[in-house]
Amino acid sequence: MIVYIGPLVLGFILGFILGTRIRINSESGLEFGASIYLIFLIIAFIVAYLLGPFPYYKDIPLANGFIAAAIGIIMGKLLFGRAKNPQKVED
Repeated sequence: MIVYIGPLVLGFILGFILGTRIRINSESGLEFGASIYLIFLIIAFIVAYLLGPFPYYKDIPLANGFIAAAIGIIMGKLLFGRAKNPQKVED
């Protein structure tokens, strides 16, 4: 079985960058709990299965670049996710 590394790396890098840009707004009351990540991964696997592999890639019947991007989003959010803190103004 041949594993194509290009889509995996590119998908993970793009997902990681997107994950670092997710901000939590304390005024909205939304929280990212463990259940949200689980639902996100389940939906990502369903979408990756429906997308299918890239043309001529026959390693697994999933869009592995899409799965790598979903994992990158979660990793970026967990490691470098930004919280929206109000800036303090000095007088």
